[in-house]
Amino acid sequence: MFWTSYFLAVLALILAWPVPVLLSRAQWPARSPFTAMVLWQAIALAGGLSMIGAMLVYGLEPIGENLIAGLRGLAGMVLRNEPTTALGFWHLFALSAAALLSAHLVFTLLLTYYKIERQRRRHRQLLELLASPSDDGPGTVVINHDSPVAYCLPGGARSVTVLSDGLMAALEPDELRAVLIHENAHLSQRHDLLLWAFAAWRQALPWFPTTRLAQTAVNSLIEMLADDVALRTESKGTLIKAIAIVASGSPAPGAERGPLAMAGTGVEDSALSATGGADSPRTTASRVSRLLSPKPPLARGLRALVLAASAMLLAVPTALLIVPGLLG
Repeated sequence: MFWTSYFLAVLALILAWPVPVLLSRAQWPARSPFTAMVLWQAIALAGGLSMIGAMLVYGLEPIGENLIAGLRGLAGMVLRNEPTTALGFWHLFALSAAALLSAHLVFTLLLTYYKIERQRRRHRQLLELLASPSDDGPGTVVINHDSPVAYCLPGGARSVTVLSDGLMAALEPDELRAVLIHENAHLSQRHDLLLWAFAAWRQALPWFPTTRLAQTAVNSLIEMLADDVALRTESKGTLIKAIAIVASGSPAPGAERGPLAMAGTGVEDSALSATGGADSPRTTASRVSRLLSPKPPLARGLRALVLAASAMLLAVPTALLIVPGLLG
């Protein structure tokens, strides 16, 4: 497992720095946001797996030819008091670091979920007091606020889209329909789960600049995905005007600003504003530019290549961890 640990360490380093930086600067994700979203998820998962796997494999090298065999040997030492002399100081250090990092990532994921759910619960309570049902269909409520505001609050069967009086007064019927389709796309495609995962990744590893890049990119991509759903029934001009009007809104009382605030997606207000949120000027400009100067989607072959690369990113570290002697 000697070469396996070093290969995984190099892979983790590549996925933690140059690859996300290059992807965040690329122009093609706007042409195929779904493909780019899959790639970002693969980078995050493969990077974490490689980082933890490299430390585990190195630490278990003296007692097993792969991860499974090494874990069996470690279990024997822990549960049956077998001798631990085969493990040196650095092996024990690597195992401890892998265990601590794994626990940190899982704990941060759960803590982020708890904070998000707490914010959404408080937000839902405010809506029960301040909002009234809308005539635009079930699951839509209106708040008394002069600025144009629209966002959705995920919650399974309790999911709701929130509109302001100011927005409804400013939009034409087709523009309002485009906003509602956009917000419903966020809910139906469960974009809140993606934002939760990448918010947790950033909270867990805030010293990695790439976690900020990934979160910003994902915020932008989910907006583009929702825009594409709206474009199936509404014109580009209608959607562009709706985006501009919504982006000009100011925060409603107790609500994050923007077309996809998700009511606590960013864990804390500071975390949300640090990424610019889904309604940052950069994201809005990217969405409008994409609609004004549309480019054709990536060719089917290129999309297949990116998806295959995403699958390989997950398959390679997994295979290296469980297949005996794959790298010698």
